[in-house]
Amino acid sequence: MKVKIFDEESELDLEDDINKFLSEVKDIIDIKYQISASVFSEEQVYCFSAMIIYTK
Repeated sequence: MKVKIFDEESELDLEDDINKFLSEVKDIIDIKYQISASVFSEEQVYCFSAMIIYTK
């Protein structure tokens, strides 16, 4: 069993990364998805992340 972590600033970038990875790996066990938001100074920062558990 292996784990791959993705972390992007936009959901579209995360989607692209995950789709590319899924085209290379066949035995997916689970996918966990998370969004976090925080405020830095006056800017709101988003973090879109996913963890894919798989076997190879």
